[in-house]
Amino acid sequence: MAVISDDTALIVRGVLRLGRRLRAARPDSTVSLSALGMLSTLHRRGPMPAVRLAQAERLQPQSLSRLIAQLERDGLIRRRPGKEDRRTLILEITAAGRQALSRDMTARRAWLEGAMRKVLLPGERELLAHAAVAMLRLADEGVAEEGGSEDEE
Repeated sequence: MAVISDDTALIVRGVLRLGRRLRAARPDSTVSLSALGMLSTLHRRGPMPAVRLAQAERLQPQSLSRLIAQLERDGLIRRRPGKEDRRTLILEITAAGRQALSRDMTARRAWLEGAMRKVLLPGERELLAHAAVAMLRLADEGVAEEGGSEDEE
């Protein structure tokens, strides 16, 4: 088993705690985190077949089918036949889906902006921005890219 350094443990703790806090800042009437991830991917990457969306979101097709059905019922995504192969269903985000995604992200960004203004010392915000770029590179390590990272918006 690999030895974990103190700085690695600290980074994991900080990322997980901040992630929990950002999830807590979500609006009450919002979609699930899995659904939000799907909406974000469709928003960022554009329409795609369900198989590609499942790969991007690291979901099993069975889980994806239920989420797709719910998002379609809620009017957040739509399905259409593929141009080359009419049997392939292409998923795309709707205007309502973009609004739901924006509402969620706006609430979390507002919380984070206020917290950074209140808590961070001079220079720490810039340091955090540099760390965020490095963390995005780390998050993409070993991930087959198809035009974007796996994060929200």
